[in-house]
Amino acid sequence: MKKGFAWLAGAFLLSVCGATFGTLKSVASPVTLRIFDGVTFYDGYRMGNFPEDAATDDGVLRHLTSLYAVRLTDDDIAQIGDSLKMNVFVEACCDNYDRIGNINLALVPKGSETYTTSDPDVKRLEIARFITPFMNKNKKPNTVPYNYDIQYLAPILHDAGLRAEYDLWMEMEIFGIPYAANTQVEGCEGRSDVFKGTLEFVSRTPGMDDTHGNVLVPIAIKNPEYVGKNLNNYNATDTADTTVKTYTFEVPESVDYGYLVLITSNHGANEGGEEYNRRWHYVYVDDELVLTYKPGRNSCEPFRKYNTQANGIYGLIYMRPVTWQSFSNWCPGDVIDNRIIEMGAVQAGTHTLTIRVPEAVFADRQGDIPLSLYFHGSDTPVVDAAMERLDVALPESSIALTDGILSFESPREDIVSVEIFSVNAHRMHYQWMDAPVDMSAYPSGVYLVNIELANGIIETHKILLTH
Repeated sequence: MKKGFAWLAGAFLLSVCGATFGTLKSVASPVTLRIFDGVTFYDGYRMGNFPEDAATDDGVLRHLTSLYAVRLTDDDIAQIGDSLKMNVFVEACCDNYDRIGNINLALVPKGSETYTTSDPDVKRLEIARFITPFMNKNKKPNTVPYNYDIQYLAPILHDAGLRAEYDLWMEMEIFGIPYAANTQVEGCEGRSDVFKGTLEFVSRTPGMDDTHGNVLVPIAIKNPEYVGKNLNNYNATDTADTTVKTYTFEVPESVDYGYLVLITSNHGANEGGEEYNRRWHYVYVDDELVLTYKPGRNSCEPFRKYNTQANGIYGLIYMRPVTWQSFSNWCPGDVIDNRIIEMGAVQAGTHTLTIRVPEAVFADRQGDIPLSLYFHGSDTPVVDAAMERLDVALPESSIALTDGILSFESPREDIVSVEIFSVNAHRMHYQWMDAPVDMSAYPSGVYLVNIELANGIIETHKILLTH
């Protein structure tokens, strides 16, 4: 394995020496490291044009009115142990709508006092995404918390090879717009401040030892609202009128353990827009289907208390889970999931990830799916500590294929619906309840069966049909 840190084929390699990740030296009380402390974000469409009364002498690098950065010092990183959580707090100012926000890690050439996000030598990874609620700043609660377990990030922050070549900057981005609040919220007339943001790390001390044995490959980071052209079927797709996108990446060194971190959220608030239609997402790695999911929570009711501004999502009364599941891709006031795709041992070389959302419509050619993606591999497993990892639970449903008849069973939960797809994501069959399906006339091949249960869980089964 090579020592040090080197760029290879558009990727970057954290020094690989066969050593294990740093270990906790002793048990101690947690320490809180505040990165951003109530910084004010302004109208995102002002770009770099800050108001005259904006406070900009606090050591924060302000790329735009919606995107700020702070460099992590050696002392900061020294306080981070192998237990790492991240808390984000968003306080309402003069934007009373649901907006997208995110936290990024930027790797900037060593010693740079500043940087631009368009610099090809700067690589950025989105590590967390969230949606602000509809908030009226004059009502309580006026601050919403977002909490993440990012223990997996600690070995990266401590990697000796990475830090020898790069400074690590944390970015906070919230794209807000004040125009509705200027007339709808008391005290907001003429104002351009939209939110206040706080970001903190919470970790055990003492800090970890230097780490080695990581391979980190940034692949894609979402475009902000003012740039657009995220995944869709009209101007950001491999094939026109089809929502499909393939990302190619180079893994410069073979690793024993590799995984991909994928973040997507569906947007488009127009009539019939993608925000209000849950779609199946299919993810392929090296042409093999590895993940299927339909975004959305079982219920958005836990976040109702943060939505203090009247809006068209929450309404006046409690809604049942089945109602939320019929239209909401995400909840205002909630995090967006990081989806962890475990790859096992990964060989050096070229790899691909393809995402398909075949039923997406993008009515009136509006909306998109902001997508971020990166690869992390090492000689020791870290995926069990990954932020927002989807819980691994025993399946609650089972299927059986006998003489071309497909039957279903779920001893603990009622089956709400059944969908059958070809391996290329073409829907072949849909039905309510759990009646058997005659597949004897279907062509031979691999099929995916999605079973929706009464508890909101959707389980996917793979079957091979032969004649």
